Amino acid sequence: MIDLNDKKLELDYPCSWEYKLVVLETTNIKKTVKEVIFEREHKVKESKVSSKGKFKSYTLEMLVHNEDDRKEIFKLLGEHSDIKMII
Repeated sequence: MIDLNDKKLELDYPCSWEYKLVVLETTNIKKTVKEVIFEREHKVKESKVSSKGKFKSYTLEMLVHNEDDRKEIFKLLGEHSDIKMII
């Protein structure tokens, strides 16, 4: 098995980045995302629905300018009360 714990992700910024968001089925994903990233250009695509239909996952794709920007967006998305999980 390869241990990647001591490896740093190397990306050439700016680059397109995808976040996977899990929300309740009733969540207005466009409103939720806009509350976090405001007017930044992005795309949201529906991914999957949970087996009982309670949750939906979406892929949020957007341009990130550097590592701090990428991590800050991840943090802000994770802090939003409507987002149950972010990957």
